[in-house]
Amino acid sequence: MKPVLLWSDALIFMLVVALILFFYKLRQDPQTRERWGEVFSSRLGMVAFTVILTYVGVALLDSMHFRKALENPEGLQTDEIFYDNKVTSALDVMLQGMGDRFERTYSAPFALISFEKKNMKDDEGNSIRDYPELEHAGTHLSDASQQLADVMAKTLVALMWGLLFSLLAIFPQWLLLRSSPNPWYASWGVQAVVICFFTWLICISHHYHVLGTDRGGADVAYQSLKGIRTGVLLGTLSTLIMLPIAVTLGVSAGYFKGWIDDLVQYLYTTLSSIPSILLIAASVLLFQVYIDLNPDFFSIGMEKADARFIALCFILGVTSWSTLCRLIRAETLKISQLGYVQAAHAFGVSHTRILTRHILPNVVHIILITFVLDFSALVLAEAVLSYIGVGIDPSMGSWGNMINGARSELSREPAIWWTLTGAFFFMFILVLAANLFSDLVRDAFDPRTASRRSES
Repeated sequence: MKPVLLWSDALIFMLVVALILFFYKLRQDPQTRERWGEVFSSRLGMVAFTVILTYVGVALLDSMHFRKALENPEGLQTDEIFYDNKVTSALDVMLQGMGDRFERTYSAPFALISFEKKNMKDDEGNSIRDYPELEHAGTHLSDASQQLADVMAKTLVALMWGLLFSLLAIFPQWLLLRSSPNPWYASWGVQAVVICFFTWLICISHHYHVLGTDRGGADVAYQSLKGIRTGVLLGTLSTLIMLPIAVTLGVSAGYFKGWIDDLVQYLYTTLSSIPSILLIAASVLLFQVYIDLNPDFFSIGMEKADARFIALCFILGVTSWSTLCRLIRAETLKISQLGYVQAAHAFGVSHTRILTRHILPNVVHIILITFVLDFSALVLAEAVLSYIGVGIDPSMGSWGNMINGARSELSREPAIWWTLTGAFFFMFILVLAANLFSDLVRDAFDPRTASRRSES
């Protein structure tokens, strides 16, 4: 195989390394470690964090790309190795070909026949119009009446394997963390559920389409899992691009005041006055023109899709900083008038030291809360942008593209609901976990919340 490193792959690996270094640094700051300890001292914090880590883990597996080596054609004697144009990920290998089992068109979850009729020939050679059997679902059954018993039996076997894998994964953690005061059992419960779910999904998908298929016959469950990488990366990268702009401008406006404050207010007021959807759509379309005019820069189609994805992250980050900038400016204005900041000015402390020692630490709670909330909002924004046709490239797995493709399916009779359901389920779990985790971070890092707890 030939490894393929996309720009988005490199960025997600850098994010994971930064996350590891961040938690390592926490051990050197007792106060910060204590606050994060409050977040993880609750069962809800453990559950939400484990869910978020699960999504990050799936995104990591889907970011390990490579191209498979092809066999040389018969009669061709050469030492040159030819590679498939299709880019495969480690997640595709773990799912054991779920994305390669295509049907002709729509099929319902666990169905054995297609959702649409087609012209067929009966045993006597007469032309009839009926529902054809699926090529990759229930082919091992001799009779359709055996389906329920077969699904139940395979589910039982898959859950037994899932429990075994869960035990192997959780037992070492229990040995290391059994004396910890944090409720790790809540995290272990979520890990067991996740492992059992993925084991069941992989086992069942060999014989059935768990969430059916879409118009092109692709497995909807596979598409939903492929959308995890896009959602996690887009929300994280866009937020990280937005944060430095918002923090720098907000702190500068609130601390220095004067013409700097006027300039920053003018910038975010002007940006807020422009319809964000139109601004983002125009920027994405301009970059798409650049990609179309420079095809030599991209050796494979996946690189074009990745370039458009990175551009979308950058555009979302650059156009989404105004709200956080307002909040940080207002908080900095208040903090800069407090007694200890005025005392620092009187003693001749430099502006840089005041900003790093007194201002920034007191706005960290706003930054952390906004980071998680904006992450959720940007994940949802991608679905809206894809719905209007300016989001992720159709060749990339995306919940937004799934929702965009499902908008005409719900108006059919009977409705095709499973495409929208698959995207909604995985998006809902991620956004819910992020919002619950942000509430706990706010309670732990907000100074006003901490003061109310100390008074009580």
